Amino acid sequence: MDIIETIKEQIANNPVILYMKGSPNAPQCGFSARASQALMSCGEKFAYVDILQHPEIRATLPQYANWPTFPQLWVKGELIGGSDIILEMHEKGELQPLVKAAASPAQG
Repeated sequence: MDIIETIKEQIANNPVILYMKGSPNAPQCGFSARASQALMSCGEKFAYVDILQHPEIRATLPQYANWPTFPQLWVKGELIGGSDIILEMHEKGELQPLVKAAASPAQG
């Protein structure tokens, strides 16, 4: 499968996904650590991809997303942003409602 297709599939199949260095329990950089801590504090499950384990995703995602750095938070197929944006949203109380809405099954 083409790497772009893999990325699209990951984003489509996970309402909340964080592309980061390391894992939420063992982050490999400060930015990823702060981003995953903010996400974990929302109290919802989220998917993550350790880009250090997937160099092809690490190389391709910045062009696909038009966002040069990691971590990258995607919610419901939309790029939210990196560490600064995640922390800013968390401080303003905007991150938790966004994540909760995405993580809960659609009403209908």
